[in-house]
This record gives sequence, structure tokens and C-alpha cells, in this order.
Amino acid sequence: MSVISSKHQLTLPVDVMRAAGFAPGDDVQVVSPAPGRIEIVQTDALIAKYAGSMPGVYGENYLRELRGEWE
Repeated sequence: MSVISSKHQLTLPVDVMRAAGFAPGDDVQVVSPAPGRIEIVQTDALIAKYAGSMPGVYGENYLRELRGEWE
């Protein structure tokens, strides 16, 4: 069991962190989906989830053409 400190800090058990696939230095986002619940999500997982989710923002081959201007 963990206890929240007076500074609102919480120590998470290492076995829980390992089971979730977290490692020291990972970038995470902490959210509360409901009262009494906290979720910790690796930032890379969020990028993978939302990458490319806005079709039509750039036209087809737009980035390739833009990179061609750099040469």
C-alpha cells in the first residue's frame, strides 16, 4: 500500500511499474478519468494513439514536397 505525502507525492511499487512497462526517465501523462481513479500513460503511447488521427490536415505528399525545398 502507498500513502500520499503532505507534498502530494506518491511512491509507486516497483513491481507495479515494471508490470506496466515503465522505466526511470519515461515521459508520462497523469489523468483522472473518474473520482478516486488515476491513470498514468506513457507519452509515447499517446503519440502512437493519436498520430495521423486528423486526416486532411496536410495534402498527400505535402511533407515530401516541403522537404524537397530544403535541398
